[in-house]
Amino acid sequence: MGFLSIFRKSQNVSIIPLNGVIAPNMGRRKGLNLHEIDKNIEEAFSLKNLKAVALQINSPGGSPVQSEMIAKRIRELSEKNNIPVLAFVEDVAASGGYWLACAADEIFASRASIVGSIGVVSSGFGFDKAIEKIGVDRRLYTSGDNKAILDPFLPEKKDEVKRLKDIQKQLHQQFISFVKSRRGSKIDDKNKEVFTGAFWSGEESIEIGLIDGFGEMFRWMSYKKIGTSALQSRALAGVANGTYIFCLPGSPSACRDGWDDILVHQLDIRHKPCNFVEIMPRLQEHKYFRTKN
Repeated sequence: MGFLSIFRKSQNVSIIPLNGVIAPNMGRRKGLNLHEIDKNIEEAFSLKNLKAVALQINSPGGSPVQSEMIAKRIRELSEKNNIPVLAFVEDVAASGGYWLACAADEIFASRASIVGSIGVVSSGFGFDKAIEKIGVDRRLYTSGDNKAILDPFLPEKKDEVKRLKDIQKQLHQQFISFVKSRRGSKIDDKNKEVFTGAFWSGEESIEIGLIDGFGEMFRWMSYKKIGTSALQSRALAGVANGTYIFCLPGSPSACRDGWDDILVHQLDIRHKPCNFVEIMPRLQEHKYFRTKN
């Protein structure tokens, strides 16, 4: 994990990437968690002449505990230093990913981004019938009546399921309370599906109040320099026939901003936590699917 600083003559902007599944570290598998990014968050807020902090979010969610801890840390430093925080959703900010987005004062997304999923889910499998069919004898010894609650090799019990759902309701309410505290009157209370775990496209999300507008980091950086004239920007990026395409129309200064502030870093394989170079092999995926179809 890391953060990127965008330098101007009189103001700096820090960018904190928040990408991937939100989870504690499990051995060699590192997730998006406070332990991994706390130092980067602190560094992002410690720059001199700091104008704002931007959260670059691409996460389907994960641990509610880590989501809360990261969001809380961002809010603490934002309020302590009186620095505004803006969130930019790329592909997805769902469940815990949206929890992180709500740590920002304003949220922006693409029209095609997936946003929302304010809910809690637990899943698993029941193997009790399977082991009975193949003749496996389950042996389990515990001290404590509830130590083996929801054991997947034992028949499901209604009181155990109720216990799990009660905990889910508590976590769900914590999530809802945080969203309401951050989004306030922006949320459409008349929409009964907002807090049901449903998710929407960015275009729908702005109507519900989950986000504040459309845009991406380039236009926001331009706005900090040229104000509302940034609305005229025709900058875009995409992939066609296995080729990266970056369109930076405009003045020489605008093109230079796009290169110096974004592309030069993303085309450097040393840039962490992710960059365009690392995913170049995926540019050929279209050939595979075309052959299969």
